[in-house]
Amino acid sequence: MSDKKTIEELIQFFADEYYEKLYYFCLKKVSDNNEAEDLSSDIAISIIHELRKGTTPRSFSAWVWQIARNKYSAWSDKKRRKLNTFSERDIYSLEISDESNLSDSLVRHEDIKLLRRELAFISSDYRNIIIAYYIEHRKIQDIADSLNLPIGTVKSKLSRSRNILKEGIEMAREFGVLSYKPENIGFIMNGKSGKNGEPWSVISKKLYKNILLAAYRTPSTAEELSIEIGMALTYLEDELDFLEQGEFLRKNGKKYETNFFIVSANAQEKVYTHLSAIQPLITEKIIALIENQVKSFDENGYQWHEGYQPYEDMKWEILMSKIDEVSLGVLSDINKNKTASVKANLSKYGHTIRPNGGEWDLLGMEEYNGEHPCFVGLHGAGVGKPEDEEYINFGQFKFIFKEIENKTPTNLTYEQAKALAAAAKNNTEEIQQRILDELVGYGYLEKTDGSYKPTFRVTFKEKIGKLNAEQAANHDKLYYEAYNIAKEHYNFCREVIYREIPEFFKDDQYQIDHACANIFGMRGAVLEGALEKGYISYADNDERKMLGAYLII
Repeated sequence: MSDKKTIEELIQFFADEYYEKLYYFCLKKVSDNNEAEDLSSDIAISIIHELRKGTTPRSFSAWVWQIARNKYSAWSDKKRRKLNTFSERDIYSLEISDESNLSDSLVRHEDIKLLRRELAFISSDYRNIIIAYYIEHRKIQDIADSLNLPIGTVKSKLSRSRNILKEGIEMAREFGVLSYKPENIGFIMNGKSGKNGEPWSVISKKLYKNILLAAYRTPSTAEELSIEIGMALTYLEDELDFLEQGEFLRKNGKKYETNFFIVSANAQEKVYTHLSAIQPLITEKIIALIENQVKSFDENGYQWHEGYQPYEDMKWEILMSKIDEVSLGVLSDINKNKTASVKANLSKYGHTIRPNGGEWDLLGMEEYNGEHPCFVGLHGAGVGKPEDEEYINFGQFKFIFKEIENKTPTNLTYEQAKALAAAAKNNTEEIQQRILDELVGYGYLEKTDGSYKPTFRVTFKEKIGKLNAEQAANHDKLYYEAYNIAKEHYNFCREVIYREIPEFFKDDQYQIDHACANIFGMRGAVLEGALEKGYISYADNDERKMLGAYLII
């Protein structure tokens, strides 16, 4: 035999030339067909294991037979010591081909349950072969033909599957904690959903949440995930394929890895503690920045909003927009050096291009029950770019605070955003009545004397104007005071994220940046800071609906 054979060639050579010889060697030693099969499988697995480790025997034949004799000696000794235990009974004495065998005196009810349990947790490429050979009684040649595999490969897989089943029956299998105590995960999504509602249609399900959590904490094979989740692999395999195709999971060799960050509860606690410490100062700077800008607009006589909503109500949206402006300034400076290779995989809006027309990125958040600011999301519908004549930028901040978020719809369509812009321009003749009625029902439009007008802040770009030099300088001074506080908090968040980056994400700079950008969010802290200062207010019986909405056209 040539010494230049690859490992796979050596394994194939062994399977073709020695597998049958090993069986007759064992049969002569033990005088029982089932035990001979079992022992020959053990020997074969040991030989294949050594070959995969890189062992290169001088005399292949002598080496094989030495291992065979050693394994027989160990097997014989173990047999004597555990003669009366279930673990040494040949696994195939438990197999049944039909229900009539249930009364066989050699088969106990508990044994059948164990066998079925193990068949449920063995992967399909092995499971299909063992069922075909031992339960359906098909010949190896037939199995090889139907699966388009070499006979030697079928024999190797059959050998391996026998040992997996035997090991499983012998062990006291313990399912993972997630099998009986599933955890919840929150998510932050940026971007546009796919045509089937991805990612929300997927990540809202408890099973998928816990698969993703398990594969994030410990990259795992399908078999390992089935044990951790407590779900038979027969069913789990389809779910894993679905999650992989949807880009929620990715596969590295045989192990599944979650395709996005999940921030631990411990990391969240550190971030929120730091945010709490800077909350009074960042809130003070944001309020000062807003009031200075509003005062400057008024002094210049600019019509920076259309007057549809009282200024006290507009403050809710302006606070969030202003902290976003500062935060995005920090992120923009950090992301200036983003590589071309990263940008190539992103949509024009900066999100990862996904299947089914989706453009989204996710950040998972372990359930955290400690002190933290309320969450403030942003839903919107934009049309065009700021320089376009038909530019429309509609946004609705969603305050998870005293159920304010339930007073406005989850999101608006582009069609509805265009209708809002038409109403602001007093030009709704071409808008479908159905859409106008929907927006009135939501509270975004008010109908008076047969015409429609918005109920929230609307700004026309061309009416905003520019600040004079002194006003601009004062604005920049206040902006950078807020910017420096935000930048310091971002750096703190980044340190926290870097401390818990899984090994498989070490080189994924985009995912790292995305996690840092989202855990760094300061909207909720500024909202609560402004409430504490009395800059805004909200009573338990407050009936205001359009807090947090804006339209720029």
